[in-house]
Amino acid sequence: MGVIRNTESLEAEVEEFREKLLLGTGTAPWKRGPNAARRGSDGDELAGDSRMVCVTSAVSFLGFAIVSRLCSRGYSVRLALENQEDVEKLRELQMFDEMEERVSSVIASFMDVESLCRAFDGCIGVFHTSSFIDPGGVSGYTKHMAELESRAAERVIEACVRTSSVRKCVFTSSLLACVWRENSALNQQLARFIVNENCWSNEGREKKLWFALSKTMAEKAAWRAARGRNLKMVTVCPALLTGPGFRRRNSTASIAYLKGAQELFTDRTLATVDVNKAADAHICIYEAMGRGAACGRYLCFDHVIQRVEEVVELERQLGLPSRISLTTVDVGADHPSWIELSRGKLSRLMSSMRRCIYYNYIF
Repeated sequence: MGVIRNTESLEAEVEEFREKLLLGTGTAPWKRGPNAARRGSDGDELAGDSRMVCVTSAVSFLGFAIVSRLCSRGYSVRLALENQEDVEKLRELQMFDEMEERVSSVIASFMDVESLCRAFDGCIGVFHTSSFIDPGGVSGYTKHMAELESRAAERVIEACVRTSSVRKCVFTSSLLACVWRENSALNQQLARFIVNENCWSNEGREKKLWFALSKTMAEKAAWRAARGRNLKMVTVCPALLTGPGFRRRNSTASIAYLKGAQELFTDRTLATVDVNKAADAHICIYEAMGRGAACGRYLCFDHVIQRVEEVVELERQLGLPSRISLTTVDVGADHPSWIELSRGKLSRLMSSMRRCIYYNYIF
């Protein structure tokens, strides 16, 4: 599970991640004296590994950003990696030299509940950011990968429930799990349709939008697995991730996300979010869960693409192959839209947390 990448790409990603983690005072800005008390987001004093969390697919574009933010806020982070090769590569690059006390790694198979339980053991929270990426084909995703991701989601939640230390899970879904629906032509008879956290994409497979289908199936599977269990779970539905280096580090996932983008653009539901804002949203939601202030689903985006010029710029940044184009639809800037994306729920939560200077993004 996770993005398939070559050695050069992995080395570049890890080096960039290491630089982010060391950003601040020149060493590890989160280190404290051995007798210093640590306090949670609600002010309660914490002890031992009470701030230990696990991040799946921690070497992905979003995973990097989340781990970086977690470390800067004083969390101990366990990286759930999919194979020994990833672990050895991180060690070769001496990633843990200055952060050994805060960052550790473990190998976990996302199809094996027992393996996941071992990875999560001792952690209070889990950030499940992983998704399957098929390196074959143009879109980077297949029907088979969608089915695998749904099964993996069930196993992750089951492992969270079985692991006695785990209390909370932040599950990364996608905005694509909310925006696709059947009979759009009939729906256009409505004056306006609001896409919010109550909306689900239909699971019709005629359009072969496997990435969107997988996110919908996986999130629903996670909710079914968590229902009635002793686990607090919240899902985050981010738009297309952008930010520094996203062409190099996220191109395969981006192409998978953008299958069907012409229709998204026409409906004004093609949206993006900076990866660092998405990471901050994940952590803000996680900390708000501890206060009982966060629940359910959250749509996460900071920009809706509405002009052809913006689509052209997105194509340029992504470096899309010539056979993939988002601009073949002739849509004028004044094309009316009957759909509106809503981020009100996340905006209200982030506003309530804004007294903490770390959460200074406005959604």
